[in-house]
Amino acid sequence: MKTAPYLLTAATLLPAAHAMADATDYPLSLTNCGMEISITSAPERTVTVGQSATEILYSLGLADRVTGTSVWFNPVLPAFAEANDEIERIANDDPSFEAVVNKRPDLVAVQYEWHVGPTGSVASRDQFHELGINTYIMPADCDTKDNSTGGDGTRTAAFSTDSIYKGITELAQIYDVQEAGEALVADLAAREERAIDLASSLELPEDLSAAFWFSSTDLGVSPFVAGRLGAPGYMMEKLGIRNVIASDEEWPTIGWESIARADPDVLVIARMDRRRFPADDIDAKREFLRSDPVTQEMSAVKNNRIVEMDAHAMSATMRTIYGLESLAEALSTMSFNE
Repeated sequence: MKTAPYLLTAATLLPAAHAMADATDYPLSLTNCGMEISITSAPERTVTVGQSATEILYSLGLADRVTGTSVWFNPVLPAFAEANDEIERIANDDPSFEAVVNKRPDLVAVQYEWHVGPTGSVASRDQFHELGINTYIMPADCDTKDNSTGGDGTRTAAFSTDSIYKGITELAQIYDVQEAGEALVADLAAREERAIDLASSLELPEDLSAAFWFSSTDLGVSPFVAGRLGAPGYMMEKLGIRNVIASDEEWPTIGWESIARADPDVLVIARMDRRRFPADDIDAKREFLRSDPVTQEMSAVKNNRIVEMDAHAMSATMRTIYGLESLAEALSTMSFNE
């Protein structure tokens, strides 16, 4: 089952009638992912490391302030395709420190702390700050999360879209576009509420269960599946679905035999353009599920209760809310009378 593409139009970003938001009083001081940062003026040249940071800036009307992007999973949201085509893509995956610095940014906006953290794969925040380049990491990747464990980190409490809204609000403050930030948060919150209302109106099984498969280093080996506290866990909790994976890790590897024994009613599989692993390919995922002697016996596979979801929606990003919508819509078309 394929879900509709996500659209974000200019009309959704128009601010509602309310009093004018206060202008940013610079220097602006913020605590961002445990580090104090000071913004002396609205950034003019931004490099993004992570698709989430890129798309939020575009959604705030700030494409003209972005001089380079990197770390892409899927095509940019359709509403921003034309603007994105005019901006240099430094790298599809991790950029080098030199490539970022060569764009002469005054701010580097980051999606994942492991890219720009104490032992960042691109650089540490201190390395950028020593050159007078500020960094901002999206709070969704550090609020209620311990990244010191390496890899994708471990959630210390359940992800909430509040961290997405916090990131939007703070970036709007940094760039002094508060009204655009308020409008975007209001639009996303309304979409979130509508998706939850749709699911609550459905006659779903009382113990409806699911698992989210992001990818695997190779087909047939233990897959990366969603733990209970990340973005997919949030979607399942909001829609009244039990996650068969009990781990607090963001993306633990669990054997297919264990997943098959849990026999989730629904499987949600990630769709992405990235091709780091064989299982990044959505068609390869589907073929494996149909042909493997263990997975082909799962209820979700036999009854075709497989939902394709934008991989980026499975991360703690603005697209998570679009993923919530697509899952609620998919549930509305399913039959659970086996």
